[in-house]
Amino acid sequence: MKKDKKPIGLAVIGCGTIGRIRSMLAKDYPGVGWIGLCDLKADLGERLKKDTDADFFTTDYRELLARPEVTATIIATDENFHFDPTMLAIENGHSLFIEKPLATDARESAQILAAIEKAGVDAVVGYTQRFRRRFLAVKEKLLTGQIGDVHSVVTRAFMNRMVPIATVSRTQDRSTLTPMVVSGTHSLDMSMWLMEGKTPVSVYAQSTDKVLGEWGTKDSTFGVFTMSDGTIWSMNISWALPEVWPGAVYGIEIGIVGDQGVIDIEDTHRDLVLASNVAQGAGYAPEGFEPGAPRHVDFLTSYPPGDIHDGQLWGPMREETVSWYQRVYAGVSTPHATAAEAHRNLCMTMAMDVSAKRGTPVELPVDPDELMTELIN
Repeated sequence: MKKDKKPIGLAVIGCGTIGRIRSMLAKDYPGVGWIGLCDLKADLGERLKKDTDADFFTTDYRELLARPEVTATIIATDENFHFDPTMLAIENGHSLFIEKPLATDARESAQILAAIEKAGVDAVVGYTQRFRRRFLAVKEKLLTGQIGDVHSVVTRAFMNRMVPIATVSRTQDRSTLTPMVVSGTHSLDMSMWLMEGKTPVSVYAQSTDKVLGEWGTKDSTFGVFTMSDGTIWSMNISWALPEVWPGAVYGIEIGIVGDQGVIDIEDTHRDLVLASNVAQGAGYAPEGFEPGAPRHVDFLTSYPPGDIHDGQLWGPMREETVSWYQRVYAGVSTPHATAAEAHRNLCMTMAMDVSAKRGTPVELPVDPDELMTELIN
């Protein structure tokens, strides 16, 4: 990558929880020379402008992205609203950091990927768990062949239902806001990253909605992928655990079996437990969301972005964000997910939903038009 070390002119579209985290880190990164913010909620944006000493704020992303100072853009809006600002940032030639997914419509995701490739811009997507030390250590062992040729993988993700309720309550467009598309995509991306070089050719999945059906989404989706070399992979998620489940957000287990060994990953955060008479509140708490039940036990460190100490976030999202600034400013190689990987992830999660709906296996890859025709009807 080119090392031009020109000051970054940063645009952040979306000033909510994640946009705030990445903007606050930009404030302290010496390679960022200009910060502009955008959010439909003026009070939210103006507050962040003050906290970051940003140079500019507007409620219109077009106005921000037209500014001549902008050279790099972070897309941190709600999942359903990535397409338009992303396409405009690509048109303007900006380096891009897009929160997952690229889009919630596979056809729009394909358009974004095609535009990125045509424009030749550098674009990455927010799969924060890649920056956890434990997963980087596992990746290195796999790259250096420590367990030989991988042939069997099992992945399980557990989440309490605060995440889906908070997510779907923000919109009525819920047809693609499923456990796999919104949250399972993180453990799917991690598993595919660790299985680098393997190509999925089919998936068979099933879902259930006994708890979250009233919210317009599924409780759980379990599936089995088959790879072109015969490798089998079980990919399972449930985000319907009770609000009082101690895992604040995400717990993963991954077992990777090769012909020379095995790597067994337990990332459920049960090794650090807090129990208190003081209610702990929501682990995932967008503005205005209340968990509806007191939580007195917590698995600490289970909030994927990291943890707050002395008013600062420490953990993988800090690593991910600062690494991106280094990537843009100094051309440093980073383990970020590419736009192509993010589009693949979206199509794979949607293929699981299609298979569960049909009750039959789905061959991969699937055309985005076929996915959306099936999922929105």
